[in-house]
Amino acid sequence: MAKAKTDGTMAGGAADTTDAAAQPEGSALGYEQARDELIEVVRSLEAGGTTLEESLALWERGEELAKVCRRWLDGARARLDAALAEEDEAEAAAE
Repeated sequence: MAKAKTDGTMAGGAADTTDAAAQPEGSALGYEQARDELIEVVRSLEAGGTTLEESLALWERGEELAKVCRRWLDGARARLDAALAEEDEAEAAAE
């Protein structure tokens, strides 16, 4: 199991190949990468065996990752809402 490092990378992790233009502002991680790292952070915290300082660092990293995931999900929701609004407008104009 890869351990989450506090610098935002995974030990032995792959490079992020997500299109930078589609990323939420201020996010260097893709959704899937942030989600997967968050899962590893949670597993590490649940497994225990870390010092208080290590646990706090993992918790803080988990909070950061959760915010990245939330930004991605909020952006996806906004794109879906915009697409649905365009569809509704097109249907209304056709009537």
